[in-house]
Amino acid sequence: MLNYLIFLVFSLFLLGFGAIADNNELKIANRVIESVSLKYAPDKRTALFDLVSGQISGQIILKGKTNMADAKRMVLDSLSMLGINVRDSVIVLPEPSLGEKTWAIATLAESSMRSEPDHAAELVSQALMGMPVKVLEKDGGWYRIQTPDQYLGWVDSRGIARKTDAEMALWKQSRRYVFNQTVGYVVATPKKNALHISDLVLNDLFEIVSEKRRYLQIIIPDGRTGFVKKADCISYQEWTNRKPDVEAILSVAKKLLGVPYLWGGTSCKGVDCSGMTKTAYYSQGIILARDASQQARYGEHPDFNEIPNLQPGDLLFFGRSAQRITHVGIHMGDGRYIHASGMVRINSIDPKAPDFNLSLRKNLVAASRILNSLNTEGIVLVKDHPWYH
Repeated sequence: MLNYLIFLVFSLFLLGFGAIADNNELKIANRVIESVSLKYAPDKRTALFDLVSGQISGQIILKGKTNMADAKRMVLDSLSMLGINVRDSVIVLPEPSLGEKTWAIATLAESSMRSEPDHAAELVSQALMGMPVKVLEKDGGWYRIQTPDQYLGWVDSRGIARKTDAEMALWKQSRRYVFNQTVGYVVATPKKNALHISDLVLNDLFEIVSEKRRYLQIIIPDGRTGFVKKADCISYQEWTNRKPDVEAILSVAKKLLGVPYLWGGTSCKGVDCSGMTKTAYYSQGIILARDASQQARYGEHPDFNEIPNLQPGDLLFFGRSAQRITHVGIHMGDGRYIHASGMVRINSIDPKAPDFNLSLRKNLVAASRILNSLNTEGIVLVKDHPWYH
């Protein structure tokens, strides 16, 4: 950090922003904010760095909010080294008004995350039941949260149950199970035709309190209780300790065939292209980055131009270029891949195949191999993610 600070200040002087006597302080402050933002928050989907500078009575005012205290400190230290006196009005999230409850657990089968605190805003992602999230700020009945893949979004307050550090520690020690079917229900009593308490989707996570014959009595993070068929679940230990398997990943992806495309969707009820890949890999305890353009950054990158170079489980990326990726699918072998386009479907990059998709083949720009890069940046095992353990 110190080396970057020195480099940043030196660069600003070389660019001519060191002329403090020429009343360039505000320009310098804006340039510092821009430079630090490029280093610490190049992707606004996963890092919040909304800082602005102003000037009142000759003094520079720094305002805005960020969830990266180090980045804010870099701005202040840089300006200090340049001899600029700053009034610091930046809010470092989580905002103080949240008190001790700066964590939460998603309470719905899939809690919708919006780009803004409004039900009419763009759906950007979803948090599945039992997913631990950071709570950053509140706006009316909405909370800005960050999911384990670092994605940011706003969720209705009824979609999460806020927790303290101590409460999260207890949850991590609890007896948890994972729903292992595509869709299902939590019911009020352990018998047929019982009233529904909640719906469920693949990879939902919940705490159990007892076993009743063929049922698990569970408690949803918001306190509701009910029953789930034990045969439809696997224990948290089984989910996180098994060796990730390509065939299992592809099997889950195939179970999604016909599921409608939903922008921002990451569940069996509706998925976008990267939501489908996330769902399939998450079923094996692997957390991928949220969007296709993010997923393409990580893992090994085999030659995608020749089909024999590709292995089952490789992610195939499509777009205008490797820098403009807009779509992703999972390679199944022999050039066939499963992806969400209109609905989850199978196509091929082999021109001889009956399900060949010419338009996508022309836009194939990258590939990524995941399973050789577990617990590297952007590819994290649930069992090693500190938010779960």
